[in-house]
Amino acid sequence: MNTVITLANRPEGRPEISDFNFETEEKPIPDDGEVLLETKYVSVDPYMRGRMSDAESYVAPFELGEPIEGGIVAKVVESEKEDLIEGDYVSGRLDWKEYQVSDGEELRKVDPEVAPLSAYLGILGMTGLTAYIGLTEIGKSEEGETLVVSGAAGAVGSVVGQIGKIQGCRVIGIAGSDEKVELLKSKFGFDDGINYKTTDDMGAAIAEVCPDGVDIYFDNVAGEISDGVHQHINRFGRIINCGAIAHYNATSVPTGPRVEPMLIKKSALMKGFIVGNYEEKFREAVKQLAQWLGEGKLEYSETIVEGFDNIPQTFLDLFDGKNKGKMLVKV
Repeated sequence: MNTVITLANRPEGRPEISDFNFETEEKPIPDDGEVLLETKYVSVDPYMRGRMSDAESYVAPFELGEPIEGGIVAKVVESEKEDLIEGDYVSGRLDWKEYQVSDGEELRKVDPEVAPLSAYLGILGMTGLTAYIGLTEIGKSEEGETLVVSGAAGAVGSVVGQIGKIQGCRVIGIAGSDEKVELLKSKFGFDDGINYKTTDDMGAAIAEVCPDGVDIYFDNVAGEISDGVHQHINRFGRIINCGAIAHYNATSVPTGPRVEPMLIKKSALMKGFIVGNYEEKFREAVKQLAQWLGEGKLEYSETIVEGFDNIPQTFLDLFDGKNKGKMLVKV
């Protein structure tokens, strides 16, 4: 038999374990032109919270009673497809199932000899692509500029900061504990950091660590943290709106400071960013990330939980900040 995780309810506010169902079905058999895949690593990501709601967004919502899907690395265990053989590893957007069949059209073959399999869901996957493309295409970072990253100890944020350093920026990270701030500086090379949980006035904290203001803000969280950073955006500054985890479980429309006067006064750019809109840049980005990784210029952290049954709880743990770097489940 085959275990499948489906969406049981559309949550109001923060999701709960009861919003997921574990179901069993017969293990599938591949037809001509298909492969049977065994799930090895599952990526859990904050954006998936939005797909649990029946609301218009940049990606379709999950369907009630249907399998949840996300980034997965899987092993080919049976193949009826010429270009994939038994023992190959692939990554792609797949269902939360222990086993599933695929026609292989949306899969990318990955090589465990080049990098660990988990890296293809992180530094060499959508995480790395998001960091690289967001910073280069919108941030357009230049040597000597000040880059601030929120959610800096997370999967995307930690890579953004390192790329900023490679490009000659002064980099400040915002994270949720002193331990994470120290990790930003000791492992990822950030110049300084702020623990937002012990900071009463984010605007004042930014002023202290960014005496020359902020040229680029890579925003993974939104909310009051970003309100404080916006106060110090420099003329012609760039704000990359990549994530808004502070609002993902909100049950009403949040209000806060209005950014229009700041944007006008500073001739600043604020742009919403979805990495899928830049698919033509993926090959270039992966090539550069792999080069930097091979040269030892990039480090990455992973929080790996073992066990297929732990996927829903691991996803929920994201909202308590229990991850350092990329959050994954090893099956």
